[in-house]
Amino acid sequence: MHHDVSRIRSKPRRLSGTAWAGAFLVLAAVASAEAAAAQPPRRPNIVILLADDLGYGELGCQGNPEIPTPNIDSIAAHGIRCTNGYVTAPVCSPSRAGLMTGRYQPRFGHELNAIGAQNLQPQVGLPLGEVTFADRLKAAGYVTGAVGKWHLGGTAKYHPQERGFDEFFGFLHEGHFYTRPPYAGVVSRLRTNEPPYDADNPILRGTQPSEEAEYLTEAFTREAVGFIERHRHEPFFLYVPYNAIHSPMQATPKYLQRFGQIADEHRRIFAAMLAALDDSIGAVLTKLRQAGLDEQTLIFFFSDNGGPTAELTSSNKPLSGGKGQLLEGGIRIPFLVQWKGHLPAGKVYQQPVISLDILPTALAAAGAPVPDTAKLDGVNLLPYLSGTESGPPHEQLFWRYGPQGALRSGNWKLYLRGNNPPQLFDLPTDIAEQNNLAEKRPEVLQQLHSAWKQLGAQMTAPLWGGGAARKAKGK
Repeated sequence: MHHDVSRIRSKPRRLSGTAWAGAFLVLAAVASAEAAAAQPPRRPNIVILLADDLGYGELGCQGNPEIPTPNIDSIAAHGIRCTNGYVTAPVCSPSRAGLMTGRYQPRFGHELNAIGAQNLQPQVGLPLGEVTFADRLKAAGYVTGAVGKWHLGGTAKYHPQERGFDEFFGFLHEGHFYTRPPYAGVVSRLRTNEPPYDADNPILRGTQPSEEAEYLTEAFTREAVGFIERHRHEPFFLYVPYNAIHSPMQATPKYLQRFGQIADEHRRIFAAMLAALDDSIGAVLTKLRQAGLDEQTLIFFFSDNGGPTAELTSSNKPLSGGKGQLLEGGIRIPFLVQWKGHLPAGKVYQQPVISLDILPTALAAAGAPVPDTAKLDGVNLLPYLSGTESGPPHEQLFWRYGPQGALRSGNWKLYLRGNNPPQLFDLPTDIAEQNNLAEKRPEVLQQLHSAWKQLGAQMTAPLWGGGAARKAKGK
C-alpha cells in the first residue's frame, strides 16, 4: 500500500520522568567535569611531624627491631628515607629557628638554646625581623596551625600567632610534663633534679591557658586531627612539633604493657613513650587518608636533634655523640618525606639534606614564591628526590654551636671543639667518626677549615647565652 508521506506529521517524543532525571544527571556531570577542568588543581597541604630528641637509630625503618614504629615507618615505605638527613643545631631552639626560616640561625643570632626562666627574657626568641614558614604560606593563601612545643620565644611578641600561625595549641618553653601533678595515670622516672618545665609555661589554646587532662602526646594528636577536620576543604600548613620523647620520662600503662620484655625500667618507659608517639603519627596519617587528602599532602617527619642517650636511653647508633654535640649523633637524624603520587615510594636517598630544605621544598610544592638563594640557605629538594636532578643538593653544610663547629663537604666532615685540634672524618667509610684523618689529609683539612671560616664570617654573634651550650663538652 502506498502512503503519502507528505501527509504524515511526526510527533515530538515525550521523555519519562526517569529519562529526564538521567538526562539531567548527564548534563550535570558534563558541567561538573568542565568546571573541574577549568579549576586549577588544589595545592598540596604541608604537614611537618617533628619528634623531640629522637635518636638516629630508634625507628624500625632505621634498623631498630626492639621498638616497633609501624606508622612512622609507613612514611618511609610510601615515601623517601634520607639517610644523610641533618638539622642545623644539636639542641631544640636553634634547630627550630633554622627550620622556621630556611636560614642558618647563626645568621640572625639565634645560635644557642633557651632554657627555664630564660624563655621569658624579652630578647630571647626568633628575631622579629625573620620571615617564618607560616608567614610565607599564609601569604600564599594557606591556613596555618601549630600544635605542640614552640620554643622560639616565651613572651607575647614571639607567640606563634604573632609569627604567621592562625591557630596554636601547645606550650612555649623547652619542655612540659605529660600530665598534671600528682601525675596520676602515668608511670614516671623523674630525675632528682628534673627541671621545673611547667613553671610559667601553661598549655595554651591560642593565647589563653587551657586545662589539659589527657596525656600530652595524645592531646596534641587530638588537636592535630581536629585541625585537619576543620580545614579539610582548603589548603593548610600543619606544624606538629611533639615534645615526645623529650624528658621528663612519663608513660601510660597501656603502652608500658607492650614492652614487658624490656627489663630496664628506664628503657621500658622510653619505649612506651616512643610507641605513643608512633600511634599518634598513625592517627594523623589515618585522618588525612579518611579525609581524602592522602595524595594531596606533602609530609615531613624528622627529629629536632639527636638523642640524649644517658638521659633517655635514646640510641644514635651507628653514630657517635648525641644531643648537644656537633658529632653526627647530635645533628644527623631520621628524615622522612612522603608525597604520594608525586615522589617515589620506598626510595632511599643518600645525598646530604638538611632541615633548611623543608621550607623551599614546601613553597615550591605549594606554587608559592620561593625567595632567592641570597635569602635562604635551604634548597628545593623536589627535583632531587624525584630523580629529575642528579648530584648533591648542597656543596657544603655548615654548623656553629657555641664553642663547636662543623662543616660537611661531600664525603668529608670537619669537626671543631673549642681549642682542641680540628678533626677530619671520611663519613662513608667512618660513619662513627672514629678515625681522625687530619694528619693524613692536611690539604683537605685546610680546605674545609677555610670554607668554615668564610661561612662563619657571614654569621652574627649570639643574641643571648645558652646554659646548654656551656655544658656541651663535645665528648
